[in-house]
Amino acid sequence: MLPIDVLSSIAIEEAIAIHKEFGPGLYESVYESVLARRLRGRGLNVERQVQVKAVFDGVTYDPAFKIDLLVDERLILEIKAVEQLSKAHAKQLLTYLRLLKQPVGLLLNFSEATLKDGIRRVVNDYKPD
Repeated sequence: MLPIDVLSSIAIEEAIAIHKEFGPGLYESVYESVLARRLRGRGLNVERQVQVKAVFDGVTYDPAFKIDLLVDERLILEIKAVEQLSKAHAKQLLTYLRLLKQPVGLLLNFSEATLKDGIRRVVNDYKPD
């Protein structure tokens, strides 16, 4: 199993390559689909639109939310194609990390002129390997 930082690096590398090819302007679903295929091509397990339930006061909400991409059952990737990432996007991803007890997630906004400006790393009780 690859360390989470290695998984993150691979995801960022592939996302940048996709952005260089397509640029901004496509639907989130296109970037998600291409990124999933590229990551699978690198030998990673990738699930798309993973439905996650939540339990509150003994009531199960299924699905409570969907994760765009889940890489090797550990790294959450939230794909955006918006003018600008907001604090709400980061809070959303942090909530996903907390509910799934995962350490790291990436927000990837493909609408930026350069993808480097659209990457946000969100952590939850992260301890480097």
